[in-house]
Amino acid sequence: MTREKLRIGMFGYGCVGQGLHDVLNSSKGFKADIVRICVKDRTKKRRIPMEYFTYEKDDILNDPSINLVVELIDDADAAFDIVSTAMKNGKNVVTANKVMVAKHFKELVEMQEKYGVSLLYEASAGASIPIIRNLEEYYDNELLYSLRGILNGTTNYVLTLMHNQGIDYEIALNEAREKGFAESDPALDVEGWDAKYKLCIITGHAYGLFLEPEEVFHYGINHISKFDIQYAKEKGLKIKLVPYVGKTNENTITSFVLPRFISSDKYLYNVDNEYNGVITEAAFADKQFFSGKGAGGHATGSAVLSDISANSYGYRYEYKKYQQGTVSNYTRDHKIEIYLRYRDEKERELFEGIIWI
Repeated sequence: MTREKLRIGMFGYGCVGQGLHDVLNSSKGFKADIVRICVKDRTKKRRIPMEYFTYEKDDILNDPSINLVVELIDDADAAFDIVSTAMKNGKNVVTANKVMVAKHFKELVEMQEKYGVSLLYEASAGASIPIIRNLEEYYDNELLYSLRGILNGTTNYVLTLMHNQGIDYEIALNEAREKGFAESDPALDVEGWDAKYKLCIITGHAYGLFLEPEEVFHYGINHISKFDIQYAKEKGLKIKLVPYVGKTNENTITSFVLPRFISSDKYLYNVDNEYNGVITEAAFADKQFFSGKGAGGHATGSAVLSDISANSYGYRYEYKKYQQGTVSNYTRDHKIEIYLRYRDEKERELFEGIIWI
């Protein structure tokens, strides 16, 4: 298959944007031209010549010579405006914005069909782990029982520090900030939102249901203390933040994000620091495990580059499970919410938010 010559317009030049630039320049087998980069801050010094930058989004969106838009900004609302406008203008898009994709999932899928374009977002769900492409291609006709894992590098890094060093949550979080694995406002990560958005995206490809994030129950790690961690260590366990989606019967699935006890015989036990891991269980392929870096500009940039390369061959997600319609219902597991919210105070202090796996 012949590759299309790509002329890329990119939005954002932060950690992931610079990481993409590095991996693209280091690639031996694939070349593409980033012809324009749109950024907000006019005063910030950049590491490449300023002639590449613009501060006006229309310089990219209305440029007919640019045939691929790469969106790598933090603002989900601004990202949706950029992505939707690009698709309406007939441009293919690659994005890493999990909040934007999760909140507008079905609308974005419908826009791809309407405007005959491709939207790829592998980096939005598992950073360096190619879980979406595997669900689309390898599991397209597989009977998938469940999917679970670790999908947030920040929380995993914090929990690893607490486990290894016996330190308080706040001390571990501050160290994660210093290492660049946590934002100044880490709520999106530590409260479980980030993992939930990623789980919603994965669910669309695993089961063909486009869930509203508000439908999915989540509970983060921000109430876990070093005493919880110590209890786990005494039992030979670790605590991990685990998103889960799986079948409850032939046509119904459930999903949630919770801190869980992990025993040493489980795959996720040794997934530490900023690494992510995903476990799939299926009728024919049985159990499979994927692991890779879940944070950092180069790790995420590598996934973005993979999408850019796939786009040059005309690749599009086909949403095969959605087309098959094999799962039609979603149920929220209210028993989990009751367990977390209505136990007695003495038990809550020791075990708040921790569920066995």
